[in-house]
Amino acid sequence: MATEAPIRKRKLYHEVLDRLISGMASEFPPGSLLPSERDLMQRYGVGRPAIREAMHAMQQMGLLRISHGERARVVAPTTDAIMDQMTNGFVMMLATNPRGLDELKEARLLLETGLVRRAIRQATSADIDRLGECHRALIAARGNTPAFIAADMAFHGTIAEIAGNAMIASVTRAMLAWLARFRTEVVSVRGAENLTIQEHEAIYRAIAAGDEAKAAAALERHLTRANELYSKLAAQNAIESVAS
Repeated sequence: MATEAPIRKRKLYHEVLDRLISGMASEFPPGSLLPSERDLMQRYGVGRPAIREAMHAMQQMGLLRISHGERARVVAPTTDAIMDQMTNGFVMMLATNPRGLDELKEARLLLETGLVRRAIRQATSADIDRLGECHRALIAARGNTPAFIAADMAFHGTIAEIAGNAMIASVTRAMLAWLARFRTEVVSVRGAENLTIQEHEAIYRAIAAGDEAKAAAALERHLTRANELYSKLAAQNAIESVAS
């Protein structure tokens, strides 16, 4: 007889957490107040520590708002809040996993080249104007690395928003924020800002013209070039670190 995986013991607060979360769909909808700690203790037959640990976990998930002296209020989960909770773990992975950054850049390339096609189908004239403003902000930020990176992120984030899928837009914004922590050296390379501006202009013009193939190709060239530059700088820094 095959050996089955052993049953794992769970901490008591995990059971409380499961019950609270399952109750959010009916008994504790977003905007409502949770029962008091004492009421929850009586309801679930557990002590105060298990209730507090479960509520703290829900707060960390972005599902509860806890204010001193008040009952906890249930918060509607959003994709942005969920992605924020994942940020520290992803940044640690990118900093310690040799393949992590390359895989994230590859995922971004696949995601954004698909998004830009959908964005063109969804875009209104107001959306095109908004993207044009993002490009002008990028030009204005030239010479200011933090502002330039922020404007770059805003341009790509706007394309994701225009595509009209809130979940994918949140994922894209999170990916951009994670990558931004490792991109300062790339932007600082002599001539890189001007090249980025030119590439963004090509993407913007293709979107404004409604040319899906041209926009996807321009975006792929831009991201591939930036990824190759980053890889070259990373390899150079590794060599210099060993030499020193």
